[in-house]
Amino acid sequence: MPPSDTEVGALVADHALEFPGGYTRSVGPVIGRFLTELRDGRLVGVRTASGGVLFPPLEYDDDGEAVTGEFVEVGPDATVQTYAWVPRPLPGHPFDRPFAWALIKPDGADTALLHALDLGEFEPGAKQPKTLRTGLRVRPKWRATRTGGITDIECFRPEVTMIGAPSRVEYRLSAGKALTRFLTGIAEGRFLGHRCGVCGKVYVPMKGLCPVDGVPTTEEVEVPDTGTVTTYAVNNIPDPRAPAVPFVSAYILLDGSDIAMLALVAGIPADQVRMGLRVKAAWKPREEWGRTMENITWFEPTGEPDVPFEDIQDYV
Repeated sequence: MPPSDTEVGALVADHALEFPGGYTRSVGPVIGRFLTELRDGRLVGVRTASGGVLFPPLEYDDDGEAVTGEFVEVGPDATVQTYAWVPRPLPGHPFDRPFAWALIKPDGADTALLHALDLGEFEPGAKQPKTLRTGLRVRPKWRATRTGGITDIECFRPEVTMIGAPSRVEYRLSAGKALTRFLTGIAEGRFLGHRCGVCGKVYVPMKGLCPVDGVPTTEEVEVPDTGTVTTYAVNNIPDPRAPAVPFVSAYILLDGSDIAMLALVAGIPADQVRMGLRVKAAWKPREEWGRTMENITWFEPTGEPDVPFEDIQDYV
């Protein structure tokens, strides 16, 4: 038996197919017009004998009929007809990060163009994003320098559906007599409230008016800086006031008060905060105090037994 190629070592030779000086061909009047329009940043199709718009334009339609020669500008808005996600691009692909190949039909056309679809920055191997779907509205991204080729369109991109808008608004708030008195008390390390002369409820911070009876309130009441968590929320969005993420914001019913106030809760893991938890204000050093609630960093557990739900259910 003669030896195999593996035994004697297979012969290997590298070859290259090349047209010296490049391969040149005439594109004709139809494709030529298409490429010229690409160079000028426009998309055009050609009208077929049956009245449709063929894009990209060809000399003949699917039935072998010659096109009319009537060119029609289409797009630039377009719709994704179908697609294939490329999580790991290969050498020669238009991007070195995940992208999609898509059949894209411009508005006004009856056929679609295969081109690259850029959905943003993704790590290699990323899963297909939820934004990629049939029917996605897209527009071409043109290259700054165009030469009259299909790559004059660098890619297609989704239409803008969300924007980041400035979120800063400057305004001046007049505290009024009641809130000014309350903040003055905070500057002294005290929580001050008002008692309603009709229903007897104590409101902290003081408001100057009972929201139940609609009567002015003037009787001043001081309550301690301890209270009970009535309800709370675990937050996973960073906040400069919070110690870390996640953090807890809670409604706290101060002892002797009849309305809960919103504050941060810390000094305990977020997943251990609960309704009925007893807490106490954590004050900043006295030299940092002013007429502001920022005197209190947050509320933290006192170590006392929890308050039964039945005792706070009317304040939730």
